[in-house]
This record gives sequence, C-alpha cells and structure tokens, in this order.
Amino acid sequence: MESQATVSPSVTYAAVLVVLVVVAAAVAALARLRVSRALVVASLRAVVQLAAISLLIIAVLRSWGLTVVFVASMLTIAAFTSGGRVGRRSPLVAVPILAGTLPVLALILVTGTVPVTPIAVVPIAGILIGGAMTATSLSGRRALETLRTRHGEYEAALALGFSDRDAALELCRPSAAEALVPALDQTRTVGLVTLPGAFVGVLLGGASPIEAGAAQLLVLVGLLAVETIAAVLTVEIVARGALNS
Repeated sequence: MESQATVSPSVTYAAVLVVLVVVAAAVAALARLRVSRALVVASLRAVVQLAAISLLIIAVLRSWGLTVVFVASMLTIAAFTSGGRVGRRSPLVAVPILAGTLPVLALILVTGTVPVTPIAVVPIAGILIGGAMTATSLSGRRALETLRTRHGEYEAALALGFSDRDAALELCRPSAAEALVPALDQTRTVGLVTLPGAFVGVLLGGASPIEAGAAQLLVLVGLLAVETIAAVLTVEIVARGALNS
C-alpha cells in the first residue's frame, strides 16, 4: 500500500505546479515588477534540475567519492551564484561561504550529531551551503550599495582620521545584520508560523515528531552560525576594498 504521507508526481501534481507558476507570473506582471519571465525561467530550471538531481542522487549516495564531488560542486555553484548577485565574479566570494559552512558541518559530523553517511551529509551540507550563499549575496549587495550611495559619509570618515577599512565598516556593518533577518525570523517563528522543510522531510521519512523537531532545531541553529560567519566575512572583504573594483 502506498504511503499517504508522500508527495507523488501525477497529472494533478503537474497541473498544480503550472497554476502556481502562472499565478506568480501574472501577479508580478500586473504589479509591473518586471520579474514575470524570471519567475517562469526559475521554475522551469527547478523542474529540470530537480529531475536530474533525483536521478543523480541515487549514484551519489552509494559512494563517498561522488558525495565529496557533489558537495564540492554545490559550493562552487553557490559561490558563482553569490558572485553574480553581488556583481563581482571574484574567487573571494567563495571565502565567506566556505568559512561559514565547513566548520559548522565539521562540528555536526565529528560529534556524531548527524550520522556520517552520504544520505545524511548531502542534505545537511546543501542546507548550510544555501544559507551561506544567501547571507553572502544579501550582505555583499547591501554593503557595496551602501558604499556607493553614501560615499560622502565615507570620505568624511576618512577626513576624521579613519582608515579605509574602518570608514567602510562604519557604514557597512548594518548590512551584515540585515542579511541575517530571514534566518532570525525563521528561527523565531518556527512552529508558530511555519514548519520548515527539514521538519516536514523527516516526518515524511517516517521519524517521530520529536526526532523531526530535533533535526529542524539543529538545522536552524546551524544556519544562524553559518550565515552570521558568512555575512560578517563578506562585509569585511567589502570594507577592505577587495570587491569594490
């Protein structure tokens, strides 16, 4: 008997997806947000990418070698994506993502909090890398924009004797805090407003609600650590002028 707790592809499932994409694109068009095409393209990419990953993951989860390659590819794509969002295709964009993800992932695995198996490592690594990518993109974009729009204040700080780095940090520090707002809101409201993916996924996998809650808490707190490190390092890199040119 097929489990009633799973989501299975079907004609109805496909129709629902199409309707949701059309609604999102139509609302954006009516509001003149100029992102309707981007919404459709992103949705189509998600379909293709998830279909490919669903097939690829079978092989990946059978081999530690392929698992390492897969996680490395996620890190590379995350750095490339953040570089595009920040507007700077620089290898330095990868530094905050790596610095945020690797120590947190290592702590989780070394302590045995999560089983050291490919089927556990891949999703946890993906979640942490995604959080680091988001924090890097948000803090980097905001910091660079701040330096452009408030250049007069930057020059005033230099005139007062601040170093280039310190003058930039005075303006850019709020960018790091703003980049953490989504993670903070998600953590503050978990269970009250939303039941995030890790909780639902573990439940669908057959675990108890207590186990699902423990998994989700680990993910949320891990994301706070990862994103804080990534955001702070990104602003530091911007303040040192490494991404300003």
